[in-house]
Amino acid sequence: MTDIPKRQPSFALGRLGDLWIVLGTDRPLYAGAIAVQALAATFSYVVPLVPQAVIDGVFSAPGTRMGAMSAWIIEKLGGAEVVRADLWKPGVVIAVAAVAAGLLNVLRGWMTARAAQRSVRRLRERVHARLVRLPVPFFDANESGDLLQRATSDVDTVQNVLANQIAEMGRAILLLLIAIPLMFAIDWRMAIASTVLAIPVVAFAGLYFRTVSDRFRTKDEAEGRLTAKAQENIAGIRVVRAFGRQSFEREEFRERNAAHRDADVRLFDGLSQFWALSDVTCLAQILVVLVVGLTLVSGGSLGAGEFFFFLFATNMYIWPIRHLGRMLADLGKAAVATERLHAIMDPAAEDAGDEVRHEVRGEAAGGASRSASDNVPAHAVLPAGGIRFEGVRFAYPRGNTVLDGVDLTVGAGETVAIMGPSGCGKSTLAALLLRFHEPTSGRITIGGTDIRSLNRSLLRSRIASVLQPPFLYSRSIRENVAIVRPELPVAAIAEAADSAAIHDSVLRFQRGWETVIGERGITLSGGQRQRLAIARALVRDADILLLDDALSAVDGDTERRILNAMRARRGRVPTIVIAHRLSTLAEADRIVVMEHGRVIDHGTHAELIARDGLYKRLWAIQAELEDEERVAVASDGEAPR
Repeated sequence: MTDIPKRQPSFALGRLGDLWIVLGTDRPLYAGAIAVQALAATFSYVVPLVPQAVIDGVFSAPGTRMGAMSAWIIEKLGGAEVVRADLWKPGVVIAVAAVAAGLLNVLRGWMTARAAQRSVRRLRERVHARLVRLPVPFFDANESGDLLQRATSDVDTVQNVLANQIAEMGRAILLLLIAIPLMFAIDWRMAIASTVLAIPVVAFAGLYFRTVSDRFRTKDEAEGRLTAKAQENIAGIRVVRAFGRQSFEREEFRERNAAHRDADVRLFDGLSQFWALSDVTCLAQILVVLVVGLTLVSGGSLGAGEFFFFLFATNMYIWPIRHLGRMLADLGKAAVATERLHAIMDPAAEDAGDEVRHEVRGEAAGGASRSASDNVPAHAVLPAGGIRFEGVRFAYPRGNTVLDGVDLTVGAGETVAIMGPSGCGKSTLAALLLRFHEPTSGRITIGGTDIRSLNRSLLRSRIASVLQPPFLYSRSIRENVAIVRPELPVAAIAEAADSAAIHDSVLRFQRGWETVIGERGITLSGGQRQRLAIARALVRDADILLLDDALSAVDGDTERRILNAMRARRGRVPTIVIAHRLSTLAEADRIVVMEHGRVIDHGTHAELIARDGLYKRLWAIQAELEDEERVAVASDGEAPR
């Protein structure tokens, strides 16, 4: 979008300062709204000033005190005799002032709403853009439901404050600031009496702001945990049903819901206390004006019109000032919301500081380097050559060591299979190659180039990967396969699908390639999801192929079809196959055996079978199980005698 600046200001300038940052290019519009509000407040005070002058200058008995303000207004209206003869004139002035104030308030509302909507749209886009660029460990440490809460509810809170509360707060403050000089110009005694409790109301609102901010933070965090639990249950509904955990999940949701209710009750308890005390204070302020004003009027030192003005003006500003507490409460909510958004906006983006150092085919001026973050040139390639893991160690934060000095080479065009017991670090190698995490020590190179010097977007765009579990979008099958190359013709997609042994299955669907699958591909079987993910990887025509347990859900015949197709592609790119099923590994150029985060053996299938070791033991166990299965099938197939 053109109105989103390329360099966004930091969100680390303070919680409330963030609201000004969010306004961005709409700050002049918002400032204009404040100016319009000041003009509207000025017109609002014309409404009581004119009746004051008419009462004291026209309807009062001769010799009654008339203040300088009333005299000036009567003079501007043409004098007492003219006003007495044409009472419609002050009526017109009052009507014009009231209409002008109303229209200006409407204009102010339009300007603030427009500025807020556009600003919050940019904020949503910034939050989403940052979410898709944050490193994988960030998502490991945060619940997706809570992140969803921050990206939706907290952003809506900011929008509400920008569109409504700040403008209303400005209106309340302007009404008071404009009233004070007018009151002192008319009568200093009544001015003091009319504002004596305004300062306590404002001070009390400020104290309440601090209290409600803390309570809203507790409430918002409780709502985030509640949202996270609901999202988790919806996403895992099949597991909940399969394991009969409905009662357990209901109880856990009930506990989080109760915590959210308690936080809400504390918040609204504070609100009710503020409303009650502020109501009493405001009514007391009006009572002070009545008592002092009537005393001065009866003594002849204050005109009846002036008393009317003070009573009217006090009602005009005291109730908006009373609402200042609610506005500050909402401002406190926005402060907490922006603080929670810090958790998304503050961490460095995954590609921060990345520089693309790669060769670009067809680039002018001798193939100079090009910098990018999200956009990778269409013909960008990785350095030519194989993959090397050199002394790679890795441990998750506050976790055990997963990889303990792995040395591994995958030659250019070589297919290397990696096997080992669960937890030995196979999938972690894949995550490190894709730079989802960085090695604790050691390095990974491609063609002799440390992958940490490569732009992540480039690296991942040139690795065709199938990870566990395979993720599919709720779109058509064709769109899922061609997600990174939407321009591909159906023939090219079908070729990749045929290699992945999914083409025939797709043709049996009623709408073929245009069949829309459910969220995460839930309408497909596990094997179909894996095969679609393989087809999606094959259409990328990448520099490296990475399959992480990508054939675990397919049957033996389908596995053989896919492996035969993969063998036909052998020699094109370095290929890493991670699997538990040994038949998947047997045809690889080389097999690497891992245990306890280390490479303990490697070689061809024939070499590993020929010597004692983990691979030979597992192969023997698998062969024995397959023999027992064949015997059982044969026994079931015998005719009864």
